Formats: sequence, structure tokens, C-alpha cells
Amino acid sequence: MKPTLALLAALLLAPLAATYAASPPASKPNIIFIFADDWGWGDFSCHGHTWLKTPNLDRLAREGTDFQQFNVLNPVCSPSRSAVMTGHYPARYSVHQHFAAPAQNHERGMPDWLDPKAPTLPRFLNRAGYRTAHFGKWHLTNAQTEGAPKPEAYGYDESAVFNGGAGWPSAGLHDAAKDTASFIKVNRDKPFFINVWLHESHTPHVPTQESMEKWKHLDAQKQVYSAVITDGDNAVGTILDALKTEGLADNTLVMFSSDNGPEWTAPKSGPNKFDPDAQVTGYDAYYSIGQTGGLRGRKRSLFEGGVRVPFIVRWPGHTPAGAKNDTTAFTAVDLLPTLCAAAGVTLPADYQGDGENLLATLEGNATKRNRPIFWEWLGNKTEPDWWPRLAVRDGDWKLVMTDDAKRVELHRLTDDRAEAADMAKDHPEVVARLTKLAVAWKATLPKAPNPECVSKQSISEKPNAPKPGAKSSAVTPEIRAKAFTRWDTNKDGFITLEEYQAGLKGQDNLDDRFKNFDKNGDGKLSREEFVGPAGK
Repeated sequence: MKPTLALLAALLLAPLAATYAASPPASKPNIIFIFADDWGWGDFSCHGHTWLKTPNLDRLAREGTDFQQFNVLNPVCSPSRSAVMTGHYPARYSVHQHFAAPAQNHERGMPDWLDPKAPTLPRFLNRAGYRTAHFGKWHLTNAQTEGAPKPEAYGYDESAVFNGGAGWPSAGLHDAAKDTASFIKVNRDKPFFINVWLHESHTPHVPTQESMEKWKHLDAQKQVYSAVITDGDNAVGTILDALKTEGLADNTLVMFSSDNGPEWTAPKSGPNKFDPDAQVTGYDAYYSIGQTGGLRGRKRSLFEGGVRVPFIVRWPGHTPAGAKNDTTAFTAVDLLPTLCAAAGVTLPADYQGDGENLLATLEGNATKRNRPIFWEWLGNKTEPDWWPRLAVRDGDWKLVMTDDAKRVELHRLTDDRAEAADMAKDHPEVVARLTKLAVAWKATLPKAPNPECVSKQSISEKPNAPKPGAKSSAVTPEIRAKAFTRWDTNKDGFITLEEYQAGLKGQDNLDDRFKNFDKNGDGKLSREEFVGPAGK
């Protein structure tokens, strides 16, 4: 029987119903969510990596459960993190890509920050008596954005972040674990919730000298990436050791995951890369050799390599040790209701979440989700794996499609985790049903961001607008096309930031100008982005 639109609306918009009747825990567990950046599913030694060693993450897996069908809800940073915070699909807040400079957000139809009035996991826990903290990356706004709400507006008691708003004090890239350990020590006698959002393995790669020394026997590309992974793994170890030292390991739920799949690798090494948001210089994307563990696609793709990420949970006495769960489709929007249930926190009656309470799954029971899962992607749409704009999973089936549904692929993930076999022609009835679900879901999304979350900069600053008094530049598509051919020195069909800087050597604001062209935020300019559709 095919679901009606009314039934779909009820599924999507009805108040979250508990799927597991759990008794309140005897004592509130501490909760720590460690969220890495661009860390591939295959970047664990316990997931079969051929040379990387991740002893602390392997320890977490031995002492907990490895959930192998966990998905984030967008293949890039900011929307993925928005889903974790709110338990809602990020598109409900018009957060479609990473938060960039206000002018670029404005062009993309995005706000300049996550709505602070949105329901958030830290706020729910804080109101229930938890001490709450956020350490490490933020990126729920952008460092060039003025007036963005600070972490306390979202329910945090304490924070130390990078990739925050303009004028915010910036924490160091390697400080998150140290700050977490200090917070644990001070708050050991009360329940706490900590978001620890690590920089690893995002570019620029800024490995410690100690980790570089450990991998000096490898070639330069492998050495840098291995050192970065080691730094991230060591951060996990620091947090686990702090819990043990304070006698809190047995009453703390620890999770490790990643915001999306691994980054693409540049074809050659360029000059060191500067990240203005984090105010650091480090190695560029040539060293991004993260692995998906055989999954199709990478970061920015709706195929599994872009959205299926590691998810390991340790919760002594509750989550089985040394187990693997390869049957439950668990997602980022499930975290809010599930963690609130684990903490004995009753969600407000008016909270309308997109996720499910999967506490029973955390506790080792064989469960399956009831709701379909939806993705939307408005960024890079190149071949071979970045073309899908919508995706839906229901049960074992996953459909990816273009906006107009003229191109689709259907995969049965239980049989084909690599999404190698397109079964659309064999199951037209499944294609029709899932297409209808995806289109109906998209119809529930807002057409524009909340104006309260748009900086005045978005309205007053237009990309490439001439400064007052400046001469008009008559740069035609033909001129841009010639420049593109000249600056694309390796002839790979893209211009990197380094190639762009070399082509305009000595000019001002090159980083910002590059970002204005880089509509999909992938760190490189396609001919269409730089020249325009007519400038072939």
C-alpha cells in the first residue's frame, strides 16, 4: 500500500513519539560527543586501514559498539552539524552548504548563522540540570560574519571555539581535548554534556611535530595525513584518560563520529594553505587521502561515501562492548531524541523532530527505524558521484535523483553498500514510491531563510561589487575564459586557490574573491563557476 501525502505529512511533522519505553536512568549519565571533520569511514585501523593506526578509537570500539550504518544528513560541515544540534534536517533552516562570507550565503539563499531559537540538544539538557560545553570547531556561522549569536545562545554554559563569528576569541586547533579534560575535572560532581568538535582531518592539515616524527618513514603525502589522524586519535585518548582519572568512565556515554566523508585529494602539492577562519597555515588538500572503506563517493556526495560516517559508542553497562551493529539505519537527527531519552529528559510537547528515539538500539537491541531518511544537496553537481540533488532511504532501499527526477539510481544497501548496482529498471514501483516521498518532503522545506538570521552584511555586500569610487571593470566571459585556460596550469579543468593567487599575484583580497567564485565551496573553481555557462 502506497502512503498518501497526508500520511507522509503526519510522519514528517507529527510530534516525536517514543519508539522505546525506557525507564529513567538511576543517575544521569555524562554525555560526550566527539565530532571529527572530514574523517572517512575507512580511516580506522579497526575498519581495516592498511597502515593507519588509531589505538584510542580502536579501544573505544572494543569497549563499545561500532554502528556501521550511521549517516549524517548533509555531505558538508555546517548543515551536518546543524542536524546534530537540532534533530531537524538542516534544510528546514535553509542551511544547505557550509557557512561562508555573508555575500556568498546570500547568493545561496542561506542564513548567516543557525537560528538560535531552534530547539537544540544542549539547551534541552541544560534545562534538565546538565552543565553544557562546546570545545573546538563551531562553523554554525562564519568568521567573517558580524553579529552572529555566540554559543551560549544555543544552550551552552561554557565554550572555546574556532570558526566562530567575527571578533570572537579563537581557540587553538589542538585545544579541544585539553579544554574538555579541564571541564571534566571541574564538573565531575554534576552531570555534563560536551560537544568536542575536532579539526582533524580538515584542511589545512596542521599536524604536531611529534606525530610527524612518528610517520617519517612514509612519503610526504601519507606522512602528513597519518600525522593528522594520529593527532585526532590522541585527542580521543586524552578525553578517555580524563574520564578514567576522575572516576567517571562508567557513567559517561562517549560517542565518536565525523561530519561527512573524506575530502578530495588535489592532484599535486601547492603552497601552504591559510585558513582565515581558524587563523592558521598548514598543508593543503594534496594530503587529503582519507578512505571511505569501499563506499562510493566522498565529501559533497549524497552517495554513502559522502554521508555514511563512523559512529562508535561506549556506555558501560548499557551499550554492549566489542559489538558491531550493521543492521540499524541510525542518523544524526536521531541523536537529540535518543540522548535526551538516555538522560531521562522529556522533550517538550511542541518539539517536532525529524529523528527517532533509538535508545533501544544504543542498548544493544535489534531495532529498525520507522521513518524514511531524506537528504538535499545544492552544491557541486559534477560527475561521477556528485550529481544527485535529492536522496531518500526507506528500509533497505536508497534512491538518489536530480531535482527533476529525470535521472535516478536505486540501490539496496543491505546487499550493495558500495552502491555499485543500479536497480532502478528492475524495481520501477520502488522508484515511483521513493520519488514521491522525496518530492513531498522537499515541498515541506522553506523557500528562504529566516530574516532574523541574516546579517546586514548579506544585504549590503555583493560578491565582486566595485568599491565606491572604483573604476568599472569590463571583464567579459571571453576574457575570463582565456584567463581560466592560462591559470589552469595542470590542465585538470579546475583552478585551485594557489593557481588563482599565482594568476593575480600582488592583488588584494584574493582569498575572499576566490570564495565568491567558489559557489559550491569545494576549494576549486570549475570553468562554469569562473567563466559562466556561456563561457565554454
